Amino acid sequence: MDIENKLKQIKSRFEEINAAMSDPSVFDDPDKYTALTKERSELEDLVMDYDTWMDLKHRQEGNKELIEMDEDAEITEMAKMENAEIKDELVKLEEDIKIKLVPKDPEDSKNAIIEIRAGTGGDEAAIFAGDLFDMYRRYADDQGWKLSLMRLNESEKGGYKEIAFSLEGSEIFGKMKFESGVHRVQRVPATESQGRVHTSAATVAVLPEVEEVDININTADLRIDTFRASGAGGQHVNKTDSAIRITHEPTGIVVECQEERSQHQNKERAMTMLRSKMYDIELEKKQKARAAERKSQVSTGDRSAKIRTYNYPQGRCTDHRINLTLYNLDNIMKGDIGEVIDALRMQENLERMQEMAD
Repeated sequence: MDIENKLKQIKSRFEEINAAMSDPSVFDDPDKYTALTKERSELEDLVMDYDTWMDLKHRQEGNKELIEMDEDAEITEMAKMENAEIKDELVKLEEDIKIKLVPKDPEDSKNAIIEIRAGTGGDEAAIFAGDLFDMYRRYADDQGWKLSLMRLNESEKGGYKEIAFSLEGSEIFGKMKFESGVHRVQRVPATESQGRVHTSAATVAVLPEVEEVDININTADLRIDTFRASGAGGQHVNKTDSAIRITHEPTGIVVECQEERSQHQNKERAMTMLRSKMYDIELEKKQKARAAERKSQVSTGDRSAKIRTYNYPQGRCTDHRINLTLYNLDNIMKGDIGEVIDALRMQENLERMQEMAD
């Protein structure tokens, strides 16, 4: 990869965008202004890296001249020492730049719909599903994302048999997509009188939220039912048939939404979920085909795979895809999952870099 030429092109484009955004007429076209702002934001980090890279290169060349002149032993030695440090800095910077130059997955910038379902383990599995929701809620708060409930089915002993919610913000799917799969918990349930460690599980599905233009749905293929909602959402849910259930008859996909106050709003949210589910089916096919080609560790497309274990007695969290084990489970369950997600994103980028090289 020719880093210098690639960075020169990026800086040139960055300057073009700055010139375009300084033209008053661009404000008359909101879509164009938004697109330019987004592109500028995506390039800004690399432009700063390029400026740092060029500064290090110039300092390195200046030191080389001093070393070749060798007019003062002390100055020559200082120049050699500084160049040794610069060399290490350049190696690290160039590795960072290479990862940033890997083309982004176009899905990564999308918002997401998350579904959590209790798996094996009965009441404890439902409680664990609730713990996962709380973990994601806290992580979303930390990221500045907006969380909106779409559907929930509470368990009598606590937690949820099923809960679905949407996340709206920046680069959500790019971070949350790694959460799809089976999450396993090992701990002593509160209902366990003998103090024995039980293993329970919950499944997480992360769907990219898509617009109508992304996928076309024939309304003739839909069966729409209304029903009386129950659970959190206000007293109105027990008085009106505001909840919506949509069945896509060709595929058998069923979606529900009951958390909004009106039937119209619930229908709109349910349609968003349906589009996302249908889009996700195609996306999963692509991921499986891609994984078969490159034996990807982090994006196999297999949503039934066990991806992570949360072991309470040992206070550890293990992500099985990259063999990452952290002993800070308390913080992770409080939403501090950035280290895990960053490691998974790094692995994906390394795989994609290797794919480009091949």
